[in-house]
This record gives sequence, structure tokens and C-alpha cells, in this order.
Amino acid sequence: MAEKWTPDSWRGKPIVQVPEYPDTDKLADVERRLSASPPLVFAGEARSLRKALGKVAEGQAFMLQGGDCAESFAEFNADNIRDTFRVLLQMAVVLTYGAALPVVKVGRLAGQFAKPRSAPTETIDGVTLPSYRGDMVNGIAFTEDARMPDPERLMRVYNQSTSTLNLLRAFAQGGYADLHKVHQWNLGFVADSPAAERYRNLADRLSETLEFMAACGMTSQSTPQIRETEFYTAHEGLLLDYEQALTRVDSTSGDVYATSAHMLWIGDRTRQLDGAHVEYMRGIANPIGCKVGPSMDTDELIRLIDLLNPRNEPGRLTLIARMGAENVLEKLPVLVRRVRDEGRSVAWISDPMHGNTIKSPSGYKTRPFDSILSEVKGFFQVHQAEGTYAGGVHFEMTGQEVTECTGGARAISDDDLSARYHTHCDPRLNASQSLELAFLLSEMLKDGRGKQAKQTAAQS
Repeated sequence: MAEKWTPDSWRGKPIVQVPEYPDTDKLADVERRLSASPPLVFAGEARSLRKALGKVAEGQAFMLQGGDCAESFAEFNADNIRDTFRVLLQMAVVLTYGAALPVVKVGRLAGQFAKPRSAPTETIDGVTLPSYRGDMVNGIAFTEDARMPDPERLMRVYNQSTSTLNLLRAFAQGGYADLHKVHQWNLGFVADSPAAERYRNLADRLSETLEFMAACGMTSQSTPQIRETEFYTAHEGLLLDYEQALTRVDSTSGDVYATSAHMLWIGDRTRQLDGAHVEYMRGIANPIGCKVGPSMDTDELIRLIDLLNPRNEPGRLTLIARMGAENVLEKLPVLVRRVRDEGRSVAWISDPMHGNTIKSPSGYKTRPFDSILSEVKGFFQVHQAEGTYAGGVHFEMTGQEVTECTGGARAISDDDLSARYHTHCDPRLNASQSLELAFLLSEMLKDGRGKQAKQTAAQS
């Protein structure tokens, strides 16, 4: 039987991937201030996401999760938030058409400021300093002052996340998400894309669908669902001091919620069964996720699922597979099969970013577009073969036209990477590459539905 859970019971467990703050009194003061601050999200919103993810787990919806690798203080402005939100909306419309299912939109926004690192320190020209762990912890400049973990940064993350959420709510409910506007943006993308012909048919079909809906009286003025959308936020729950300080008891249900985001996930480096991160996550009522990498063992996965979702409730737990294009067809099937055979209710989504990072000849970290697409295709193949549901995708992307991932229809090359390589951490898909992936995924989903219909007809 699991030990009794409290919001601070994680403090008695082994913990990894967290900074050592030199001033613990300052950290305690920041935690007190955060504990007295209003929640960033509300329990009812988290429950709505959990219900939506329950439909993803049961094959009745599709999840799109995307956003920055790591948010930063320097790039915080309304235009960047708007552009990322806009691209996610565009992707969601295209995926809705392909899947013929509702798309649950979850942004890596308003909290994704901290990153796990492969080493606690880095050395440059004989000088060794703490690794950069994201703006939530320290600064990116390679100086002793910048790299010193500073608890005051937690307060700045809270304030920036508050502003980001206010803007996202305004965009989602204030008319910016109008389906007709989003489709016009997509038509512009198709017209400008080097692969225009490939995408034009899908765009034309969407136009016909919207015209038919309008003829039936379903317009922006008459139907709120056309001009508004549900949009949720998520981040990796890495710094548990921050998460605990924003943990609240819901007055309507008595359940305990993390109010820093609607959904938190555990990274592949912090999913130890006896670790602090699993301990904290098992007690909150939010929907939670867990990254599943190629080193995951089937017995370990079942034990992890039972710790995080002991009641086996749909929507509680999302497994985010990040295998790498070369591993997905070999490593993923045995895990999917075991979870299926054991009757565990989870949503499976694909993270094709983290397993496909390489160092380019020019020295930049990058991710080839073809490798990202290959892993997603493999993810769908595995679920089709196992009779399970490929529930969604998880991308690191931005609404800006950066040059960080190679390939795509615009054929970003190694020589192009230096032009607009702006990431604070890992390479992101730019707006065009993100939309291109959405169109390609939509084709895959539509083809999959066609094959399934033929199989069903043949069986009957």
C-alpha cells in the first residue's frame, strides 16, 4: 500500500535534476510569497482537461500538445505568445479534419521555464560553472553570477505566467480563434508553401465544409463553438518547490490540485519509482503525463502506471513516447502491448522531438524534419498493429520563422541554421514546419480512417 500523501511528502524522497540554492532562507521566503499568491489555473479547468483526455484515451479525441522548448524572460512579448497560439490553432483545425475527431489543444506555455540537463556543470576554456537549467533557475550567460541559481526567478516565472495566461484566455474566448479566420491563415500558408499542390485538396475540402456549415446557419455569430476554443497549458513539473507552493485544495471537491498549469508531466530523467517527482505527481488531481523513453522496462512501466493512476481512470495519465526514429518500431510495441494486455487506461501520444536531436556539421544542435516525421509515422504504425489508439502528438515548436530544425518543404539546410537560431535550449520547429507536419499528419489520419472503414466493412 502506498504511503500517505501530502503536498510536501516528496521532500522525503530522493530527487534529481534540481538546483542547489546557495541561500535557503531566500528560497523559503519566495515559497511563502508564492503560497499566498492566487492560483494560475483553476480546479474546474483541470477537471475539464481530464475529461477531454479521457476521450483521447478511449479513441474519441486527438491531443495536440506544443510550444516552446523552454520559455525565456528575454523573448517574453505578446507577439510571440500570439504567434505560437495561432500556429497551434491552425494545426488543430487541419488535424480535426484528418482525424474527424475533436482536437484537445494543450500549450507548452505559461510555465515551461526549467529543463533537465545531462550534466550538472559545463566547462568552457577550462572554466567550470553550473549548467544552464532554464530561466526559472539561472541565466544563460556563462558567468558565475548568471549561473548561480536564484530563487527570485520563481517569482518572475509566476508573474510572467500570469500575463501569458491572461493573454491566452483573451485569444481563446475573444474571437481570435474564429474557425473562419484560422482557415484563412491556413489558405495563406498553402498558397506560399513549396508543397502547395499537395495541401490544396485538403484546404479546398475544408473550405467546402465551412461553406456548408454557413448554409446550415452555423456561423460565428450564431455558434459560439466556431468563434471560441478551449485551450489548456502544461509544463514539466521539475521544480517541486514551485509546484508545492502553488498547490491548493479545491473547495468544491476537497481534492488537491497543482494550480501552476492544467497538466504537469514527469520527464524521462525524473520518473524514478521511489523518486520525489513521482511522489508529488501521484497525489495531485490534475491530469498528468509521463515521458516514456527507450530505456523503459515493461514491468517498470506497469508499476509506474499503478502509482500514478491507481484507480485506472481514463484521462488521468498520458504516456508521452519519445523513442527516436530509429527505436520506435523496436522499443514501443512491447510497451504498448503490455499496457493493453494489463488493461491499463492511458492516453498514448508521440513526442518525436527529444529522441531525434543531433549535432550538425556546423556545430548547432538540430532535429531533422524527416526524422521527426519518421518517428510519428512509426508511432501510428505501432498502434495500428497493436489495435490501440494513437492519441496525439507533442511538438517543440514556435510561431516564429526560426531556423533550428533542418528540412521541411522550405529545405532548411545546415548552412541556414545560423540565420535565425534563437532557442535558449533545444531546437524547435518553426511555424511553416509545424503546419507542414499538421498537413502530413492529417493525410495519415484520414488514410487510417479509410483503411479502418474498409476492414470493418470486410468483417461485416
